[in-house]
Amino acid sequence: MRSPGRPDPSRVVQRQFWGLIATGITSAEAALKVGVSVPVGTRWFRHAGGMPPISLTEPTGRYLSFEEREEIALLRAKQVGVREIGRRIGRDPGTISRELRRNAATRSGKQEYRALVAQWKAQQAAKRPKLAKLATNERLRDYVQERLEGSVTGADGTVVAGPVTTDWKGRNKPHRADRRWARAWSPEQISHRLKVDFPDDGSMRISHEAIYQSLFIQGRGALKRELVTCLRTGRALRQPRARAQNRPQGHVTADVVFSQRPAEAADRAAPGHWEGDLIIGTGRSAIGTIVERSSRSTLLVHLPRLEGYGEIPSVKNGPALGGYGAVAMNEALIGSMTKLPEQLRKTLTWDRGKELSAHAQFALETGTKVFFADPRSPWQRPTNENTNGLLRQYFPKGTDLSRWSAEDLEAVALALNNRPRKSLAWKTPAEVFEEQLHSLQQPGVATTD
Repeated sequence: MRSPGRPDPSRVVQRQFWGLIATGITSAEAALKVGVSVPVGTRWFRHAGGMPPISLTEPTGRYLSFEEREEIALLRAKQVGVREIGRRIGRDPGTISRELRRNAATRSGKQEYRALVAQWKAQQAAKRPKLAKLATNERLRDYVQERLEGSVTGADGTVVAGPVTTDWKGRNKPHRADRRWARAWSPEQISHRLKVDFPDDGSMRISHEAIYQSLFIQGRGALKRELVTCLRTGRALRQPRARAQNRPQGHVTADVVFSQRPAEAADRAAPGHWEGDLIIGTGRSAIGTIVERSSRSTLLVHLPRLEGYGEIPSVKNGPALGGYGAVAMNEALIGSMTKLPEQLRKTLTWDRGKELSAHAQFALETGTKVFFADPRSPWQRPTNENTNGLLRQYFPKGTDLSRWSAEDLEAVALALNNRPRKSLAWKTPAEVFEEQLHSLQQPGVATTD
């Protein structure tokens, strides 16, 4: 067995590291938590392509643990006999004898038992090197590779070259730059299509996870590493799901998440609870949409481009001249909401967009408490999502929305609010909203503000 040099940390430490990675923290943070240096943690993550190279399942009690090896080393240093060591740690004397014989350190010319070296030797002996299926089955490898990187062709079979791209440098896809055109089947599509194309050939089977491992984990030697550029994401490293879900959004604090929204807001019987979002057009143009949950009444917020848009070069961290930066959005939204009676502006449920990052100031000036829907959860704003779909009749995708004036938006909102709705027993949102206003104006009527 080759000299270990400085032995790697135990599998226990590595399992702890990958378990922490799965929770969404960075490799640097995980490394410090398990007691290894940041460069070591970064190297583990990059060499494994962001995927755990070992099983995270804890081994059974059949195998000696690192703690037991430490106990054996301490007792052996005190000249305790093999049988006594076995009794103290609850193991068979034969197990202790084999451990001392097989995994002792020998670099000094004599056998000397050290727990760290013994753990490293045990881990090396436990490895069962096995070639990846894609490395041994050339026909299967060619099939997978062709569907990942194969050329895009026209209807007549001629190759369409696509854009000219730079050489892959081992990193993620280029930012805001052309990517190579390829057939780019996903590993899952390839895995399931094999069963269709080769229904009677059991050798032409592979799971999508095995394909991902061949792409991401170095040393598998089956697929070329640069084929990761043919994946939809174009990532050179797999991103743990929890990390993707924990993207920093400083404007969404614990007190404004969707779960903190009062239960009354979920009940459409109580008026004054709104949902909002943006509809986006070309050239960084947008229109704000806010909809009342009970009456389905819609307000459209005019967001004109700011002075200097298209003339002043964009500045990093400078003002957003497109019209829906945090400051412009706040002013326009405050102007729209303050036209409503105070009793009809209780809460506003918004998407996670940063255009409402100044929500604290908005809540202070309007008295409307803002809550943010969970990531990728449009169903938490169903009324607004449905209304945005209706508005696309007037403001189709891919069109410039900045050309419409505030008067134009008011006319569209009026048309929408005067359509009868099945959900309102064929009343119009304007009629229901008028009833709400009338009930608030009656003397002696208690409100739920």
